[in-house]
Amino acid sequence: MRIRTLPTPDDLPALSPAFIHRRPARGLAPDEPPVRILLLYGSLRARSYSRLVVEEAARLLAFFGAETRIFDPSDLPLPDQVQGDDHPAVAELRALSQWSEGQVWCSPERHGQITGVMKAQIDHLPLELAGIRPTQGRTLAVMQVSGGSQSFNAVNTLRVLGRWMRMFTIPNQSSVAKAFQEFDDAGRMKPSAYYDRIVDVMEELVRLTVLLRPHRDLLLDRYSERKARGVPLDLHTDLSAVATARA
Repeated sequence: MRIRTLPTPDDLPALSPAFIHRRPARGLAPDEPPVRILLLYGSLRARSYSRLVVEEAARLLAFFGAETRIFDPSDLPLPDQVQGDDHPAVAELRALSQWSEGQVWCSPERHGQITGVMKAQIDHLPLELAGIRPTQGRTLAVMQVSGGSQSFNAVNTLRVLGRWMRMFTIPNQSSVAKAFQEFDDAGRMKPSAYYDRIVDVMEELVRLTVLLRPHRDLLLDRYSERKARGVPLDLHTDLSAVATARA
């Protein structure tokens, strides 16, 4: 399995409990069963700050009641490196994406862009494969880490990619500048405005995932795909057709 084990999953030392909602989506829509969130990071360094940010995000999501999986890309081949994408890491990544209802993507910014590790993971997720669409209709939160001053090049690119993958990218985002200063020796994020923004982003991701969950099938129902399947609508039961006929 290429799912990373989250160290100290219940430990949130930078969080101020007096100001936090345990169920941020309560009142919007039913929040059970727990929303399923896949988290991807973009560096293979032993002390990867994008991974550390993702781990903080996963702890917060679990605190909010979500079910999380962090994919480990350490043995993921490059796109087209293996004929037919016949590699267990590719299959597992696609299965995790299919399992998810929402995703978190966090990349370092390198030379003004996302890393190859991050892009390779996204490139292995097809829009459609044998009738399965592993990204369409999922919510998406984007984050980045930088070694220098704050920048938004990576999150802007991740937004473009999320739109291309037909995902609902949430409005909020996180960009952690000088990430090497924001973590202690144990790899835990220090209290800061950067950490607070990650809390905001995860709250919003849970809310929008719960809000969209009951409507995902309808939101993904497209004319072009209905036409390609050759299955006409039943005008007696399709409410939009009834409304149009009465207009």
